[in-house]
Amino acid sequence: MRMAIPRPLVRRSIMLLVSVAMLALTLISLAGMSASVLVVESTRGSASAINVAGSLRRHTHRVANLIVVDALSGRVESERVAAAVREFETQLAHPALLRFIDRAPGELFAATYRGVQASWTVSLKPRIVALGSQSSPPPTEEVEALLREVDAFVEQLNTLVAVLEHDTEQRIHDLRFILAAAMAVIVLVVLVALLMLHRALLKPLRGLLDAARRIAGGDFGVRVSYAGEDELGRVGGAFNRMADELAQHYQTLEQRVADKTAELQRSNRSLELLYHAIARLYQTPTAAEAYEATLRDIDRVAGLDGSFVCIEPRHGGPATVIASSMGPCPDRAQRGEVACEACRAASQGDALALHHPALLRFPLRDREHHYGMLRLSLPDGGRLADWQRQLVEALSRHIGMALGASRRSDQERLLALQEERSVIARELHDSLAQALSYMKIQVSLLQAVVADPARRAEAEPILADLREGINAAYRQLRELLVSFRLGLSGDLATLLEDAVREYGSRGGVEVALEVGLGNCALSANQEVNVLQIAREALSNMVRHARARRARVALHGSADGSVTLTIEDDGVGIGEPPADAHNHHGLAIMRERARSMGGSIAFAADAAGGTCVRVLFRAAGSIPAAPPAAAPSPTPTLTPATGDSSA
Repeated sequence: MRMAIPRPLVRRSIMLLVSVAMLALTLISLAGMSASVLVVESTRGSASAINVAGSLRRHTHRVANLIVVDALSGRVESERVAAAVREFETQLAHPALLRFIDRAPGELFAATYRGVQASWTVSLKPRIVALGSQSSPPPTEEVEALLREVDAFVEQLNTLVAVLEHDTEQRIHDLRFILAAAMAVIVLVVLVALLMLHRALLKPLRGLLDAARRIAGGDFGVRVSYAGEDELGRVGGAFNRMADELAQHYQTLEQRVADKTAELQRSNRSLELLYHAIARLYQTPTAAEAYEATLRDIDRVAGLDGSFVCIEPRHGGPATVIASSMGPCPDRAQRGEVACEACRAASQGDALALHHPALLRFPLRDREHHYGMLRLSLPDGGRLADWQRQLVEALSRHIGMALGASRRSDQERLLALQEERSVIARELHDSLAQALSYMKIQVSLLQAVVADPARRAEAEPILADLREGINAAYRQLRELLVSFRLGLSGDLATLLEDAVREYGSRGGVEVALEVGLGNCALSANQEVNVLQIAREALSNMVRHARARRARVALHGSADGSVTLTIEDDGVGIGEPPADAHNHHGLAIMRERARSMGGSIAFAADAAGGTCVRVLFRAAGSIPAAPPAAAPSPTPTLTPATGDSSA
């Protein structure tokens, strides 16, 4: 039958083991100390008793020696012998001996003591008293007999001392045995306790430590084998539960990391697609190749069967597919222009449920206009994820902005062309038209003179004036051709630098250039006019100023005003005449400044030279931190070659 252990003891077995071991060690120590105290108490007075027993031999020999001395000297000293006898009896009844006898009355020492006492009382003392009571010295024979009896009595005393010594040594041996036994039991208890603690405490702790190290190294599948109802057993169970939770959390974290990594990869792919698509669309917003490459990227990232971009016409009529990765529009192939009307009326992102449920459409628009639709063809049973839909919506917005930028660029080029034609018309009217009118009058005068032979002499001045007028008209025509054939390619700063280099090398003048527009943004028309004014001023400087140094500065301020300054250290200029006759360059510069809504001033520098200053307001401003995803397109005019002659 097994004995049931109480549950509290089982749950605290390690503490119970330690407590029992400590209690056992305490009890053994107390028992050993108690036994030692008892043994020590039993041996107390043994040394004194041995000394007293040893002194009895000395007293016995003294009594015998006194008797022998008296016998040899012929004297009788009974008092001296009696005193020695009393001293012997006093030592024989010493308290140390009596206390020793009282402590162990039935042992060998008590029997030996009683034998010594009986020999003294019965045999030796009466003989000594008898010899001492004689009136004459005792005979030699009696003395010799007394000495023999004394020797026998001393042997008894030796036995008594030996018994005392043996008893004391035995008790010391018992004390040594008790202490050795106590030490052996203590060592045994300690060893047993250490062995049990090693099995119940050290091995589980090592297992826990090893498991903790393996978990710290990333092995979340490790478990401890020691589990039970005691403290370490419960710790082991808690450790296993903790390991299970850690493994579960680690798997969850790994899954979350994998999901986040996949999400980041999708985001990177989406950003890369957006970057390349925006770069293509804003660099070449009118090229069909840019839209086709963008559609291929959309199909690859979103897993589509195909897509196409359909643009609404400006003045009615059917829509136009400008780029497609799936061929023509399947709806228009089946239903004609009715499908276009239904598509215009559809809402953003709705599927064509009646005819093509797998086709999705997204409007292409900017803040001002609607330009068309982006159509996506999903695989059977497919749908766009949230991130794919967001990506497609972002691309559709950028496609709409690119289409709007393309149309605005066309409008700006058209306006610039119209304005330049107006300038050409004004300049032709102000220069060639007047010169031709003057030559027409001269031709009429020449006809009248030629018709009258008497007036032939007047024909020479008229012909000279006519020749001069033709030369002036030809020169003006060349200047206008050079101005009209000038083209723009690249940014304004580069074009100004080219002009400065051209006129500086032509006239041998050192020309400095300063360009700092800040956040001012010039329109294409303003850039053309600024460049033409600068070229005209430099041309006049090379032709008339005889300057050695010049400076061209274009600066913008925070309020949007722009200043163009051209100055030199030449001979200077007087006040320009209000009449533009024979001063077509100055008139054209005034006209260009007025076309920008600004003003121009011609002044002589106080130190000598000429200063031309143009003030106008910039068409717009550049944001302080432009978004990286939508860079502003830079207008580019096709360059044209031409020779600029003064």
